[in-house]
Amino acid sequence: MCADSPESAPEFAIETRDLSKTYAASNRGEPVEALKSVSLSIPRGSFFALLGPNGAGKSTFINILAGLVTKTSGETRVWDYDIETQMRRARRAIGVVPQELNIDPYFTPLEMLDLQAGLYGVPKAERRSAEVLNAVGLSDKADVYTRSLSGGMRRRLLVGKAMVHSPQVLVLDEPSAGVDVDLRRQLWERVQEMNQQGTTVLLTTHYLEEAEALCDTIAIINHGRLIACEPTGELLARLDAKEMTVTLDRDIDTLPAGLKSFNAELRGGRQVIFRFPPSRTNAGEILAAVNAADLTIVDLATREAELEEIFLKLTRKPGKESA
Repeated sequence: MCADSPESAPEFAIETRDLSKTYAASNRGEPVEALKSVSLSIPRGSFFALLGPNGAGKSTFINILAGLVTKTSGETRVWDYDIETQMRRARRAIGVVPQELNIDPYFTPLEMLDLQAGLYGVPKAERRSAEVLNAVGLSDKADVYTRSLSGGMRRRLLVGKAMVHSPQVLVLDEPSAGVDVDLRRQLWERVQEMNQQGTTVLLTTHYLEEAEALCDTIAIINHGRLIACEPTGELLARLDAKEMTVTLDRDIDTLPAGLKSFNAELRGGRQVIFRFPPSRTNAGEILAAVNAADLTIVDLATREAELEEIFLKLTRKPGKESA
């Protein structure tokens, strides 16, 4: 649904350079630095996650992109349009799906999308409300009042509302909050289809497993500063930790000496847990040591480092040890 051809499209869908935002002091308090020199480049066509604890600056970043908050300093471009000097073009290039379900209950989905398109100045002859409804899986609900829609359908309608002007960039701010598992799955299927068709997606979420599964690149912001921005696989490799659980065919009372060097733990008599850095130890070495100890394996399971572990490591307060 993006209008620009690959030949004319910019390399980056969103670019910020030293983006800062300081909120003025209120009630005799101190000024609040919400963003501190954030420089970020989001490639065209990517599925990009912006993560961070509550109050880290994610909403401020998104609201600046959407034109709802004025930056204090720095440069911000959406689809290579400066958000201040080329405001109208920048706004047309982006669609934002907010956390709140801001839907008028007395409109039908079709009426709501037509109204939204009109607000963006899309001529009636060029509006594609029915096409957008089909894209978000709501064609059969086009003429019912939105108050009768389920929570998941309303979320998808908000995605459609953000797409009526055919933006090149779709921003999803906690889109699956409060949505059950099945409806979350349906929502992500639709968004992935849009991404595969060329729409750049910027996602904020507290469901870290979603970001890990969906996004090709992940940035983490904390206390207003960008502290990480890497391809998902590279970010997960940072922790350099893997866990392997070996189940034996019989109980043992103690760990053989040859296994203790692999940071092994005996659990329940028949399970041995190995925790090791993949960069320095491979699973084959451990399995060879188990075999050398004359033990027979009947089951084996491995667990890689998860995004949640990386997130907690990067965002916890200095000096605070993880549990």
